Amino acid sequence: MMRPGAKQYVVARPLYSEDTFAEKHEKVYRHRKTMLNHIQQYFTCDAKRAKNTALSLLPVIGWMKIYRIKEWLVSDIVSGVSTGLVAVLQGLAYCLLASLPPWYGLFSAFFPVVIYFFLGTSRHISVGPFPVLCLMIGSVVTRLVPDEGPPANITGFEGLTRDEQRVLVASSVTFLAGIMQLAMGVLQVGFVVMYLSDTLVSGFTTAAAVHILVSQLKFVLGLTVPGISGPLSIIYTLEIIFGKITSTNVCDVVISLVIMVVVFIVKELNDRFKSKLPVPIPIEVIMTVIACGVSYAFDFKTRYGIDVVGHIPKGYEPPMAPNLHIFQETAVEAFPMAIVGFAVAFSVAKVYSVKHDYTIDGNQELIAFGVSNIFGASFKSFAASTALSRSAVQESTGGKTQVAGLLSAIIVMIVTLAIGFLLEPLPKSVLGAVVIVNLKGMLMQFREIPYLWRRDKPDCIVWLGTCIAAILLGLDLGLAAGLGVELLSVVLRAQFPRCSVLANIKGTDIYKDRKDYIDIYEPEGVKIFRIPSPIFFANIEFFRSKLVEAVGFNPLRILRKRNKALRMIRKLLKKGDLQWTSKGFLNTSSGPIKESEDESNIEDLDQPTDFKDLPARIDWNADLPANIIIPRVDLHSLILDFAAVSFLDISALKGLKTSLKELIRVEVEVYIVACDPYILEKLHACCFFDDEVQPSMFFLTLHDAMLHILEKHPESTEKKSDSEKIITTVTVHHLEAV
Repeated sequence: MMRPGAKQYVVARPLYSEDTFAEKHEKVYRHRKTMLNHIQQYFTCDAKRAKNTALSLLPVIGWMKIYRIKEWLVSDIVSGVSTGLVAVLQGLAYCLLASLPPWYGLFSAFFPVVIYFFLGTSRHISVGPFPVLCLMIGSVVTRLVPDEGPPANITGFEGLTRDEQRVLVASSVTFLAGIMQLAMGVLQVGFVVMYLSDTLVSGFTTAAAVHILVSQLKFVLGLTVPGISGPLSIIYTLEIIFGKITSTNVCDVVISLVIMVVVFIVKELNDRFKSKLPVPIPIEVIMTVIACGVSYAFDFKTRYGIDVVGHIPKGYEPPMAPNLHIFQETAVEAFPMAIVGFAVAFSVAKVYSVKHDYTIDGNQELIAFGVSNIFGASFKSFAASTALSRSAVQESTGGKTQVAGLLSAIIVMIVTLAIGFLLEPLPKSVLGAVVIVNLKGMLMQFREIPYLWRRDKPDCIVWLGTCIAAILLGLDLGLAAGLGVELLSVVLRAQFPRCSVLANIKGTDIYKDRKDYIDIYEPEGVKIFRIPSPIFFANIEFFRSKLVEAVGFNPLRILRKRNKALRMIRKLLKKGDLQWTSKGFLNTSSGPIKESEDESNIEDLDQPTDFKDLPARIDWNADLPANIIIPRVDLHSLILDFAAVSFLDISALKGLKTSLKELIRVEVEVYIVACDPYILEKLHACCFFDDEVQPSMFFLTLHDAMLHILEKHPESTEKKSDSEKIITTVTVHHLEAV
């Protein structure tokens, strides 16, 4: 009940344990579905489900029905033309990363876009070549078809030129990656992207940016450097580049520097004045056109020996079947390509979906990219995802739907079919410069390191581990290593949680870490222990050691000492060296009593103390006869706060039960509070309870357990002043009296 105008609430209710709460409040019975029920539901089909499935598989139907022609069409046309021009340039540029002839990049900027128009759920991402994926494909291509030396022994390479062999490798590995994406989408496992944290993706893309930068140096410097793949390939590539640095083509360097400076400055101006510019200045396209004209006019290829794009065939090539032998050789590389391509595209799509208030479906995105890559690979394109810069152009120029993406594909098609010859004199150093300038965003992620180190050191280690591993080992092995570091960090955080001892905040029913507050109250003989983590096989021993540390004694050692003392007392009584009187035990022996060293049956010492054949029950905190010394146990009650314990496995159940029994056997009352109902059900199902460990130890809240303890042990508060006692707004009363 809230008092009007007051920031306080008052609650009057009975004190609840889990048992009493269950008795007073009847639960609703809910039928739990079995695995068979889920399978039957999955394969059940009706008209409504068929309609929903069709709409989910073809999202274009959903948003085309609400398409606002007057409001959106003009924006989509402007966005499509702008994005198409950028897509042409990036298709040519990123194709160099894949170690393929440049015009195949135009295929990758066309076929996947058309398929994604029908199957994709994002309205704003621009599908096509992505530099990281291109580089991963390039490493596979150069491994199977190196620049120097014979290609790998693969059936189907016979009679093909080197470029044709490389195209076959790229399209086959793309086809395989598409099959993997499609399979994951059909099996509804789009959640796998959740295992790639933002930190891991940031470190991975930063390492990829370093690889891309190094791979483009040969075009910027005008050097002939063979493609190298595998671990430490970046080191070997740099070694070759520095070895040939004296052969640098000065004209290539000058062109690249001019392009990079101008493009960088104009991009900065675009960012600064984006609110005032109706459309960002397409500086890459402008500089490409100028460079093409200057190169053609002054015949750079002949006069200065500059490497140019060269002949671009008109039209599209006939479809081609993938090579099954290449599937076997590239399966290990294809899987990280499938994951990375989807993860990056999904991350970008999620940003724009939140910004423009619509939903995206991860599983449908997997299907869309899977079919896009399968279809595109059949027409000799390579793996598609989304380039961040190109998607930003599509969204910032007013794109509302994938109509803009379809129009960008039409622009690419026009270049491929009609005006591609105009790009033939374009120096490859221009493409290399454009790629390097577009790496700014990924390279600037290095600035995250100090922030991560200050805020979350494990996350910083994941970032650094992923980045360094990807730089040195290659992108595929680096991604695997980064994922391993990330999972290890999660395991370590769960395995070594920050356990704490809680105390009451005076005058409230709130309990906080005793180390963090001054105005706290702790009743004598009571400890509250909290573990903020699931308890499972990997951390149960850590939990038990922290519990021993919190209570200040090892209950098993105390129990053994007590049972050993009982043996000794029984032995002395039997010999007559010890007698029971009205005042207690009396030592009648004249000589010193030696402690028995007989521990032949250590298991007996672990059993509960048994006083049945003794004349009286022994007070272990009082002085014992025969100079027997047993450590005192001042703790009479222990509360375990399970509010943050989300699950227990079988190993944890056994370890927890052992710890509880040890504490109960040394006369410490144990209470477990805020336990999840499903954990409680599991405890009952696993026969957790017996004569010693009973369900009555479970309480609804921490404060319920504390009030129960203070009611049962009033001496805990007798030595405290009234101002130090727990003040509670919870009224404890008997229902019979109401």
